[in-house]
Amino acid sequence: MKAMILAAGKGTRVRPITQTIPKPLIPILQKPVMEFLLELLRKHGFDQVMVNVSHLAEEIESYFRDGQRFGVQIAYSFEGKIIDGDLVGEALGSAGGLRRIQDFNPFFDDTFIVLCGDALIDLDLTAAVKWHKEKGAIATVVTKSVSKEVVSSYGVVVTDEEGKIKTFQEKPSIEEALSTNINTGIYIFEPEIINYIPPNKKYDIGSELFPKLVSENTPFYAVNMDFEWVDIGKVPDYWHAIRGVLQRTIKNVQIPGIEVKPGIYTGLNVSVNWDKVNIQGPIYIGGMTHIEDGATIIGPSMIGPNCWICSNATVDNSVIFEYSRLGPGVRLADKLVFGRYCVDKTGAAIDVQAAALDWLITDSRQTMPFDHQNQQKAIADLLNQEN
Repeated sequence: MKAMILAAGKGTRVRPITQTIPKPLIPILQKPVMEFLLELLRKHGFDQVMVNVSHLAEEIESYFRDGQRFGVQIAYSFEGKIIDGDLVGEALGSAGGLRRIQDFNPFFDDTFIVLCGDALIDLDLTAAVKWHKEKGAIATVVTKSVSKEVVSSYGVVVTDEEGKIKTFQEKPSIEEALSTNINTGIYIFEPEIINYIPPNKKYDIGSELFPKLVSENTPFYAVNMDFEWVDIGKVPDYWHAIRGVLQRTIKNVQIPGIEVKPGIYTGLNVSVNWDKVNIQGPIYIGGMTHIEDGATIIGPSMIGPNCWICSNATVDNSVIFEYSRLGPGVRLADKLVFGRYCVDKTGAAIDVQAAALDWLITDSRQTMPFDHQNQQKAIADLLNQEN
């Protein structure tokens, strides 16, 4: 059985993470989100997976390769070209990517699934495909019900009593919303869908293909299902996903490592004197991370591998990526640290290097001069006294 994962987008709403990590490789406690999708596809018998790639394509291809170690077969459709020796992505849109694959050589020859590469789901794909076939649909959108208070954040799908799609509303106001069923970016198609996509053109599934299917009165349906769906389209979404995994509200992701104390999980060889730190779970600490005496870590928080948390520093309700060093006495609350960037939970980012604050947060592999360390501690003490 065949499937496609959409992985060509730039992920602009998840910057700065996606400046160096493509969205499908964004880690959920060290495991890329696309890996969870491959596990789900394999579980339901979808073992031939096409992936369209563009932005940071080589990163995705290098990690997943041909799919052998994930129990599936993977091939890649690159959207872009080489300019002056560099790969330059030119994404064709979600539908345009489908058409390019089929024009290259007919691949989609039976009912197939299309998934966005940036969401955690535990959907019963087998049941969804069964429903699709019983309806005789050419296309089916899997929808999920949300509370009316948050409906304005999503694309809304409006159907008749039989589930046939009548119209879409893109992020309507609460008052204007005609439904609380939202588009989850999970689609079931028949091969004939390709005939509705123009060749050699950038074309989108949601904004162009779907309205066309409605206007031509095709057998186009939506099936509303109850399942876990965590979209990671924006930095706040990612922050909430990590919290959800640590708090066990997201059930289909296991916390890795060893539970050394209730609610406290660590990778290999974490260096910490548990009697001289204040740690309140749920916490995940990656392997080869060092936490100095006097540090405070309050969950839900994640500290990636190879980090260094200095004395009297505080990590509170925050996410810290690998190789980060948090200076002495620094307090980090409701933040995400990624390389040289510190991001709050709304997505606003500060470049700590450009702001000359890299003594607060820096790369743990960087050797700090002895005098510089004393200077950091003196400034941190002063800041704490002023607070």
